[in-house]
Amino acid sequence: MAAPGVRLMQKVSSAPLFAKVAPHFIPALDRTVHRLTRGKVLLSARMLPGVVLTAKGAKSGQPRTTPLACMPEEGAGTWILIGSNFGRPGHPAWTANLLKHPEAEVSWQGRDIPVTARLLVGEERAAAWREVLRFWPPYATYQARIDREIRLFRLERR
Repeated sequence: MAAPGVRLMQKVSSAPLFAKVAPHFIPALDRTVHRLTRGKVLLSARMLPGVVLTAKGAKSGQPRTTPLACMPEEGAGTWILIGSNFGRPGHPAWTANLLKHPEAEVSWQGRDIPVTARLLVGEERAAAWREVLRFWPPYATYQARIDREIRLFRLERR
């Protein structure tokens, strides 16, 4: 069972108002704090583990940096990225970037790690989705709010 503070954060993050407001300040705040601490602190990681993803833009080919919550896969040295977009209708831009340019880099706990991203499909996605929901149940609320299937990516070290 989750601790009271975690349950409160899960409830708050499931609220429609959070989906409207959070995308406008959480990523910007995370990018700033991450840069100022030279990659050692990611504020949103106090709620969920997080990485800062750097991938080439799907259209521009220019590096795009995005702080993201993730689900580390213990013992595997991999991460699952969840394209929830806070339960908003469209896929987040970073997912299109990874589809076009799967070789990327993550900053994880102050270290830059080259990775390859792979979109999960079929039974592999279904199994990962079950783990994601055990890890952070509010993702089910996000999925229920939208018509698209939330994209899941597995990041593997290169």
